[in-house]
Amino acid sequence: MTRHPPTNDELAHDERLTPLLINLQNRDRLSPRERGAIAGSIARFQSLKSGEDIVREGQEPGESCLMVSGYSVRTHTMRDGGVQISAVHMAGDFVDLHGFLLGRMDHSVMALGDCTVAYVPHAALKAITEEHPHLSRLLWLLTLVDAAIHRRWIAAKGRLSSVGQMAHFLCEIRTRLLAVGLSDGGRFQLPMTQQQLGDAMGLSPVHINRTLQEMRRRNLISWRALDVTILDWPELRRLGEFDPSYLNLTVRPR
Repeated sequence: MTRHPPTNDELAHDERLTPLLINLQNRDRLSPRERGAIAGSIARFQSLKSGEDIVREGQEPGESCLMVSGYSVRTHTMRDGGVQISAVHMAGDFVDLHGFLLGRMDHSVMALGDCTVAYVPHAALKAITEEHPHLSRLLWLLTLVDAAIHRRWIAAKGRLSSVGQMAHFLCEIRTRLLAVGLSDGGRFQLPMTQQQLGDAMGLSPVHINRTLQEMRRRNLISWRALDVTILDWPELRRLGEFDPSYLNLTVRPR
């Protein structure tokens, strides 16, 4: 995984936007004008409590939401009241950038633990597409990475064992957090219950519990409350068949 770390001068801005700027600069360099356009596009910040909706299915929002701190999840509520989680978002992620063009939301986004978000009006995104074509391509790339993550989740659900699926999920979360400076690579926080893990992986909470017990027995991970510690990264990668190339963490002209 190749990354170009941003300089102190490049990150001389509102620190709440640092994860997003690092996220973008993991793929290509940003000019001072582009960084200014990002900072100038933010209309407001908001703190949310765990379980609060950031955006609801069926809404036609006039703004898109950027994760500033904490986590959120993309959810789909079924007729029987069950919930399917189709994405996990963290600081530096635009959770509904696609809503700018799609209009009506076909899913909800919910705070996973307490978090802070920033809202960017669609009018500001439109101005970026007209005035900053390179920055527009980088934002488009973020939506393509979202799609790549969806494809890998589908492949993991269909072809890996429950241990393999959990291993791939934790490898991905660890890699994404490390890429934006929110993990040292060995340890991170993840406020997901076993029910929520089951909702993400299509497994029952009982099956999730057994899977985590097996992973602890094999000294792959330690998971206590919110704290996840990776104990055997090579074996976790092997079991999850994890290749981070789909995350596109390579700096090159876009």
